[in-house]
Amino acid sequence: MQRWWRVVATYRALALTYVVAAAAAGVPPYRHPVAGGAVLAVLVAWTVVVSAVSWRGARLPLALVGVDVATAVVAVLLTPLAVAHSDIARGAATLPGPWAAAPVLAAGVARGPAGGVLAGLLVAGADVIERGGAPANTVYGGLLLLVAGGMAGYVVRLAERAEVATAAAARIEAAAAERSRLARDIHDSVLQVLALVARRGADLGGEAAELGRLAGEQEVALRSLVATPLPGAEADGEVDLRALLEPLATARLTISSPATPVPLTRPVAEEVSAAVRVALANVEEHAGPAAQAWLLLEDDGDTVTVSVRDDGAGFAATRLDEAARAGRLGIAQSIVGRMQSIGGSAVVDSTPGFGTEVELRVPRR
Repeated sequence: MQRWWRVVATYRALALTYVVAAAAAGVPPYRHPVAGGAVLAVLVAWTVVVSAVSWRGARLPLALVGVDVATAVVAVLLTPLAVAHSDIARGAATLPGPWAAAPVLAAGVARGPAGGVLAGLLVAGADVIERGGAPANTVYGGLLLLVAGGMAGYVVRLAERAEVATAAAARIEAAAAERSRLARDIHDSVLQVLALVARRGADLGGEAAELGRLAGEQEVALRSLVATPLPGAEADGEVDLRALLEPLATARLTISSPATPVPLTRPVAEEVSAAVRVALANVEEHAGPAAQAWLLLEDDGDTVTVSVRDDGAGFAATRLDEAARAGRLGIAQSIVGRMQSIGGSAVVDSTPGFGTEVELRVPRR
C-alpha cells in the first residue's frame, strides 16, 4: 500500500510542476493573475502537506482524502475568477489542470473503485458547473477521471489481495520446509530408536515386551504426526504418499520411508494406498497371528516402489491361479488390476514357510 501512495504523490508533484510552468508561460492567460496565483499557492502548500504524509509511508486518513477531493473541486470552481469566460468557452484548462486527477487517484487508493469513481464524478461535475455546460472535451475529460479513479482502486485492491496470497504462500512454504527438516531429524533418530525398542522388546518377552509394545504405539503416533501434510501444502493436485501409508504402521507392521516427501497425483496415490491396504489385509488374514510385516517405500525419481513383506506362512506359486479359476479375484483385481489401471505393476512372490512379498511399482510418467 505504501508504494501506491508514493506513486500518487509523485504524479501530484509532476502535475503541479506542469500547471505552474504553464501558468508562468501564460497558458491560459489570467485576467486576474493575483487570484490565479493565490489558488496555485494553495495547491502548492496542500501538495507539500499531502506528499509529506505519503512519502513517510503513512496511509492517508479518510478525512484527509475528503479534504483533498474538496480542494480539487473548489480549485476547479474558482477558475472563472482568474480565467476569462471566452477562454473557458474555448476549452481552456481549469486552474488545477491535470493536478485535479491526483485527489481522484488518492480516493481510489484509499477507498477502492467506488471511492475513485465517486471522486471522479465530483471533480467532473465541478468542471461542468464551471463551464456552464458539457462540451465534448469536458465529457472526455470527465470519463478519463472516472476510468482513472476506478482503475486505480481496482488495481490497488488486486495488488493487496496478491500480496496477502503471496505472504500466505511464503508462510506455508517456510512452515513446510521447517516441518520437512524436523521430519528428517525425527526419522533418522527418534523413529529408528522406537522401532528398535519395539523389536527388541518383542524378542525379549516379559516386561520388556510390554515396553516394546508401548514404544511401538508411540512410533505409530509419531509417524502419523510427522506424515500429516500441512493444510494448503498440496499443490497441483499432488499428495505426499507417505501421509497415506505411514499412519498404517502398527506393532506388527514396520514402515520405512524416505525422509523427504514422495509426491504423486492424488488419484494415483490413493490407488497405491488402496492396493497396499489390500496387501496388509491379506497379511492379517493369511500370514498367521504371530507374523510380522514390513513396508518399504522407495522413490528413485522416475518410479515409486512400495514393497510389503511378511514372515508368515506363505503359499504355493500355483495358489493365485487356482484362486482366479475359482472366482476369487482379490489379489488379481484389488492389487494387480488396480495397479495396472494407473499404469503401474504389481508382483506377488511367495514361498510356503517363508512368507510373502508384494511389490507395487508406479512410474511418474
